[in-house]
Amino acid sequence: MRRATFLAGVAVATVTPFFARAQDDEFDPASSASGQALRVLLGQGDAQTLPGGGFNFGGRPYRGTFLRQPDGSIVTTVPLEEYLYSVVPREMPPSWPAAALQAQAVCARTYVLQRSSPRRTYDLVPSEADQVYGGIESESPAGRAAVDATAAQVLRFDNGFAQIMYSSCCGGHTEASSDAWGGAFFPYLAGVVCTHCSDSPNFRWKRDLTLAQIEAAFVAEIAPFGMLRAIRSSVLDGSGRVRMMELTCERGSAFVKGGAFRSRIGARIVPSLLITKFDAAPQTPDRLTIEGGGLGHGVGLCQWGARGMALEGASSSDILNFYFPGTTIAHD
Repeated sequence: MRRATFLAGVAVATVTPFFARAQDDEFDPASSASGQALRVLLGQGDAQTLPGGGFNFGGRPYRGTFLRQPDGSIVTTVPLEEYLYSVVPREMPPSWPAAALQAQAVCARTYVLQRSSPRRTYDLVPSEADQVYGGIESESPAGRAAVDATAAQVLRFDNGFAQIMYSSCCGGHTEASSDAWGGAFFPYLAGVVCTHCSDSPNFRWKRDLTLAQIEAAFVAEIAPFGMLRAIRSSVLDGSGRVRMMELTCERGSAFVKGGAFRSRIGARIVPSLLITKFDAAPQTPDRLTIEGGGLGHGVGLCQWGARGMALEGASSSDILNFYFPGTTIAHD
């Protein structure tokens, strides 16, 4: 465990280095704001201050202020809660139930406070690499209400911020972070059986591939063994996700990690590693049908599951306690 000072959140917390970085007391521009704030790297472009407050960047209005970096990129310093006004509706449809949106707000807020770092000129980028942030145009009444209803609420574990992850649909079982990425084991990210996300269009999916597609993605691995003949799951983890795949060739087999298979074939083609079936019809041996469930890595909050629980009457705290068991909701 390592002690870290989160200046942007004006809070001190004990965190592990798995997702968060250790920080020190270097000057953080966000700490000079009147409340909690953070810095978002918007990228290259032109920015102009607006008469009524805020600024315009790339044709969009933003809250907060901005600075131009030596390389020409724009970094905005924005109050944390106002940042969340834009993030929550981009990460979860604002038409979803209030309890689900509130759970998303708590997750997004905790995620932010894990990642502020005075060692960089910014804390986050406004994309799926961190969180999707689109300024004022991305806000919605329901999103703002969810942020206001959970103001300053974060998830904590063992006197520190809980490590927060979320994805669209877990397919029936969330994934353990240690299985997904290795590293430390967190009891609240060990994976749970989820029966609430079946309304997702990606709860169950089917994709057609050719062996030629797979060969092209793994030329170096397959080359010593000749032409690809078949593919199957070799190792599954506790959630049923594929950790290792066997590519059976003419003169032996090549083994590749599940994550490498998904990334090289394409995350749009293989939505998750919860693959339940590989099927090659005898009449078309060069074609392969893959069946599976879920969309994304599956760790932490299942967003479609949060929606399902909310429709069943669960509160935001019920949802967070289910997907992050053993954590507590606290005010930062």
